[in-house]
Amino acid sequence: MRTSLIETEQIEAHLLQLSAPGDMLVFEAKLLLDAGLHEKLQWQKETYSLVQTYGRSQLKKEIEAVHQKLFSADEYKSFSQKIRSFFIKR
Repeated sequence: MRTSLIETEQIEAHLLQLSAPGDMLVFEAKLLLDAGLHEKLQWQKETYSLVQTYGRSQLKKEIEAVHQKLFSADEYKSFSQKIRSFFIKR
C-alpha cells in the first residue's frame, strides 16, 4: 500500500476515533512532529465537514419534497386533514 494511502487511513481512523489507544498516541506524536501531517488532518476535517453539510442539505430537500407531496396532492388529502387536525385549537 502506498504511504499516502496509509497516512490517509490513519488520519481517517484518528478523526473517526477508530484507532486503538496506543495507535492514537503514536498518531498524536506524529502530528506534533510533522506540520505537513497536521495540515493534511485539517484538510480532511474540512472535507468531512463539507460532505456532512452537503448531505444535510440534500436530506432537507428530500424531506421538503415529501412534505409538499403529502400536503398538496389530492391523493393524500385525508392524511393532510388528519395531521392538520392535531394542530387546530379546540
